[in-house]
Amino acid sequence: MPDNSVNINQRTKGVLPVQKLKVLHELGILNSHPDYPIQNNQFQPNSLDLRLGEMAYRVRCSFLPEGETVEQKLNKLEQYSFSIKEGAVLEQNCVYIIPLLETLNLPQSNNEIFNSGDEKFRFNSLENLTAKANPKSSTGRLDVFTRVITDYSHRFEEVTAGYKGKLYLEVVPKSFSIKVRTGQRLNQLRVRHGFEVMSDQDILRIHSADPLLFDEDVKPMSLEKIKVNQGLFMSVQLHGEPGEIIGYKAKKHNNYIDLDNIGHYKVDEFWEPIYAQSDPEYILEPEAFYIFASKERIRVPAHLACEMMAYDTGSGELRTHYAGFFDSGFGGTVEDKGARAVLEVRSHDVPFMIEDGQTLFSMQFEPNAEHPDFIYGEEIDSNYQGQGLKLGKHFQQS
Repeated sequence: MPDNSVNINQRTKGVLPVQKLKVLHELGILNSHPDYPIQNNQFQPNSLDLRLGEMAYRVRCSFLPEGETVEQKLNKLEQYSFSIKEGAVLEQNCVYIIPLLETLNLPQSNNEIFNSGDEKFRFNSLENLTAKANPKSSTGRLDVFTRVITDYSHRFEEVTAGYKGKLYLEVVPKSFSIKVRTGQRLNQLRVRHGFEVMSDQDILRIHSADPLLFDEDVKPMSLEKIKVNQGLFMSVQLHGEPGEIIGYKAKKHNNYIDLDNIGHYKVDEFWEPIYAQSDPEYILEPEAFYIFASKERIRVPAHLACEMMAYDTGSGELRTHYAGFFDSGFGGTVEDKGARAVLEVRSHDVPFMIEDGQTLFSMQFEPNAEHPDFIYGEEIDSNYQGQGLKLGKHFQQS
């Protein structure tokens, strides 16, 4: 029989941009619950916002399914379940599993045929597609720990080639209880054709022609001062004028935060400000949650995407972020001179001192398969473009 399928070719490797994500949606590779079709404003320059489904499951502990489906694990670990269609509170330090509205139907081969309506499409690629998830910025700044889980997976956040099925989100509110409801977006998914991380030499070459990092004087950093080692390293800002706020520490025993309330909550009810001191250093209390900003300013050009990586524990028992993905265009153009990265910091086990300019995290760059049709801050609701030290969008901004 003749092959009447239409060929769709993906020849360039890298993170798929928004226009290709929309093609995947048209093919049914990115799909959703039939009662909740994917909305156009879920598409970001390099990612798709994922939405909470209708039910939440309180479980005894976190888990990875590996040899089982997530549902099989839930049958063993579920304590109770409840609807979140009309809103429900997730309690602080409890573990919940929430099925997401989106599903995946990733190609199992590099020339798989898909049916879309009455037409057949053959998706041709050099390598199979994979996917990676991250919390959204506002999720991390509320100290809400989230991770995507898939059936039979042995790693959080990563979706292997050929995966077909549901996506689940583990949600653990840490500092504050939160009120959630169906359709809210706590995390995002990007799709990769191949996985190619920019080498240190590539980063240096790009920076010399198209600056990625700016110093405190908002000037492009010299190649001699840039730190690279399997990524671009950045540091924390603790220096400031007397009385200047250089960070925040989450208060304990607060009311819950309704994620629908934007710009609603008073900062001083949930956060203790940290002021600049004559000695620019600060001792982190074990298991307390802090918000700081990077000393340097970063920008992500349109041909790149970027992920903030967990820092090596050999440099201190602390976690330096939850939300780790930076869309193309973050920090604007060279003339905009970048934006500070906001750090979500928690020290584990022991008090830990950090000092102004101390290296706390690295940025890993990946090429985009193509330039996105739009970039961060351009014609979309980008809450953190050009940011300095900034709390999440749910708090009143001064």
